Amino acid sequence: MPDAPPPHARSPQQTAEYVRDGMLANDRATRWLGMTIDAIAPGRAVLTMTVHEPMLNGHAICHGGLIATLADTAFAYACNSYDELTVASGFAIDLLAPGRLGDVLTATCHEVSRAGRTGVYDCEVRNQRGERIAVFRGRSYTAKGRPAVRP
Repeated sequence: MPDAPPPHARSPQQTAEYVRDGMLANDRATRWLGMTIDAIAPGRAVLTMTVHEPMLNGHAICHGGLIATLADTAFAYACNSYDELTVASGFAIDLLAPGRLGDVLTATCHEVSRAGRTGVYDCEVRNQRGERIAVFRGRSYTAKGRPAVRP
């Protein structure tokens, strides 16, 4: 992980980038699934994943759990972008259309509310044609005083 300014000297955007780099270095599932983090900002993240053959279910469409994993991962990066250890306390997803072999799915996540130790984040998953595949709402819990990324 590249050297970053000390926490007190980082801008909010630098903090989000620092967290992205630190989390990704340890995020084996995200790398294994071939997800990329296309954008990060305080309370926001955009990730993409291409649907490959092993991701298809018995109906030859992307397994819904993998679409949820993409959205959940965007949620994780968005809610940890302040460098406070934050975990999911729950989420709901509605699958609206299938992901198909070769589709490039993009999960865009943004903060709706963040107060005290809890937060609410909305994600939308679309394919490369801009068709909405899923909508996701995540609820987060923050462990105050603990960094998301250890130096």
